[in-house]
Amino acid sequence: MQSSQPRPCLLQIRPNHAPSLYLIGCLYLDFERDPVDRHAGGRFGYYFLNLRGDVLINRLYRDDVGNSRMFTVASCGLGVGNMVDAFRTHIMQTKELGTCPVRQIGGCSFLYMRISNVYIVIVVSSNANVACAFKFVVEAVALFKSYFGGAFDEDAIRNNSVLIYELLDEIMDFGYPQNLSPEILKLYITQEGVRSPFSSKVFLDIVESVNLLMSSKGSVLRCDVTGKILMKCFLSGMPDLKLGLNDKIGLEKESQLKSRPTKSGKTIELDDVTFHQCVNLTRFNSEKTVSFVPPDGEFELMKYRITEGVNLPFRVLPTIKELGRTRMEVNVKVKSVFGAKMFALGVVIKIPVPKQTAKTSFQVTSGRAKYNAAIDCLVWKIRKFPGQTEPTMSAEVELISTMAEKKSWTRPPIQMEFQVPMFTASGLRVRFLKVWEKSGYNTVEWVRYITKAGSYEIRC
Repeated sequence: MQSSQPRPCLLQIRPNHAPSLYLIGCLYLDFERDPVDRHAGGRFGYYFLNLRGDVLINRLYRDDVGNSRMFTVASCGLGVGNMVDAFRTHIMQTKELGTCPVRQIGGCSFLYMRISNVYIVIVVSSNANVACAFKFVVEAVALFKSYFGGAFDEDAIRNNSVLIYELLDEIMDFGYPQNLSPEILKLYITQEGVRSPFSSKVFLDIVESVNLLMSSKGSVLRCDVTGKILMKCFLSGMPDLKLGLNDKIGLEKESQLKSRPTKSGKTIELDDVTFHQCVNLTRFNSEKTVSFVPPDGEFELMKYRITEGVNLPFRVLPTIKELGRTRMEVNVKVKSVFGAKMFALGVVIKIPVPKQTAKTSFQVTSGRAKYNAAIDCLVWKIRKFPGQTEPTMSAEVELISTMAEKKSWTRPPIQMEFQVPMFTASGLRVRFLKVWEKSGYNTVEWVRYITKAGSYEIRC
């Protein structure tokens, strides 16, 4: 930042009565924390939403957004997950949309404008420099258009999601705006946006939740994966789709029908499989292939469960020493087992401590740690966790000595929260997705994997 004083900004807003996408840019400014540098920066996050209010892309630049005064009950009564719902309920679904560019909801101000066919909404919890915040969003949209050939709609965002993430990382650094000049950015980010014509598309999401209970000695007591395959189809006619997975039974049946040996590679055994009503169960029982005529829009194609051969994304090695009745030493090492080119997002490790905790001090090699008295835990947060790394957290805990507390402390397990994109704990992979339709039109298939923490606990 060159100066802490805001620059005057000129905005040119052209109305358009055919909006197709909502973009929420949220500016969270906490002036009490830094009263000197009020306008230089703040907590900032982006949410790209379609007309139904579905989140297409989100990007949070600071992992302590949930602790902002804006999201406390006393200030405006909105939680992080309820912000989009509040925008839908109080603005999108009312007749006042477009009548006034500023709406007050609780202790927060929703300021929105229209650029082309896109609504841009800014949420502020304090008296921020609104003009400069709007100016940043306007220039960001202009930057996206320069990469996408002038288009900025739901199709352009879906086709260029990776490029959008890369651009957002360049133009915003930890909540501070950076250079938004297309001429300069194109010298470093040379990828061209996808400018595909209107075509038929199929989006496939494999979402898994991994559940783990590990003993204090590192042995696995319980481990399983529950997964679901979500589809969103934009296809004309009545196409027939065929989905191929790397499940053991399906590959063996395919090799028998084609009279050739099964290809080498990892196979998995699916348990407790349930299908959407559109799946042809007769064909699945005979050929072990998932064939179906999909309905329009989004639906859940199938659910499954895995109990064998689970790939754990994280290993947690805790060491807790009780030094008398007034001190504790806590050392936790977390190792990411997935590939070095991948990363986890929103990693949270909760280490329980006694209720009589009075004071804590931390040393971390990555992320941030603090003591949360409401849940009696040391909370260690890492926004972006690369693969094949081993960050550590060391803490000294001072306890209040009480005469009434004579029985020993029962240690609850350590809990983890995380999301790992492009990784499956079960090892499930989509081998093919074929579309047959009598007109023979071309389709674009998108496949995305993500693994989340279910009940991920480690005894200490």
